[in-house]
Order: sequence, then C-alpha cells, then structure tokens
Amino acid sequence: MKVMVLVKATKDSEAGAMPSTEMLAAMGKYNEELVKAGIMLAGDGLHPSSKGARVRFSGPKRTVIDGPFTETKELVAGFWMWQVKSMEEAIEWAKRCPNPMPGDSELELRQVFEADDFGPELTPELRESEERLAAELAAKNAKK
Repeated sequence: MKVMVLVKATKDSEAGAMPSTEMLAAMGKYNEELVKAGIMLAGDGLHPSSKGARVRFSGPKRTVIDGPFTETKELVAGFWMWQVKSMEEAIEWAKRCPNPMPGDSELELRQVFEADDFGPELTPELRESEERLAAELAAKNAKK
C-alpha cells in the first residue's frame, strides 16, 4: 500500500525558518534508511504558504487565493510518499523520524487510493487509461 506522510507546518516553517545543519543531516540519514528499506518513493519540503496559492472550485467558477494562509495547523510543510505493507508499518517508520521541526511537530499519515479501491466505477477502459498514464509518467521520470 502507498502512504503519504504529511509534515505539518508550524509557525517557524511558515515564517520561512530553515532547518539547522544538524536537522538536515539527521533527516538525510533517515531518508537514506527509508530508501535502503525500499519504502521511500518520493519526498520533499515545501516553501511557506506565502509563496503558494489555492484554486477554489464552485461549479464552473474558479477563484485563485494567494497565500499566506492563516490556519498554520492545517498547512503542510513537506511530504514523503512511502510503499509499505500496512499502516502499522508506516506508523513504526514515522515514529523513527527525527522531529522535523524545532519544538512540537506532527506527521499525518494517509493511505493513497489504488485502482481497486474505486470498485466498478473504474471501468476497464478507465483502468487501462490510468495504467497507460502511469507508464508514461514512469518513463519520463526514468529519463530525469
């Protein structure tokens, strides 16, 4: 199963505070462990919401809202994408993570939908189209 691990933002991360050399080294070591274990598929930190935007949908209307966004506790400062056997395994790996922020911080783990989760609504034609796009994306990423 795939799990997205969301590093929740803090006031410091939203202020643009950069991690210390020690934190970067600890996180680099942790990421190396994840890669060697075959768990980490992707991961990155995100700039503060002041450099972001949201697009709000209301029927056919689209509204762009520029950051910063006020509810820090609802924002994401970074992420990992992991391939694990279970949510329990993901939680065990998350508990080994160095504290990603100075002071209190939080990781949120969310299972990623897979094709079988959509049931009969994902018709064979739609499934084939999704598989073709996934193969295209994998080929493009392999060239990078």
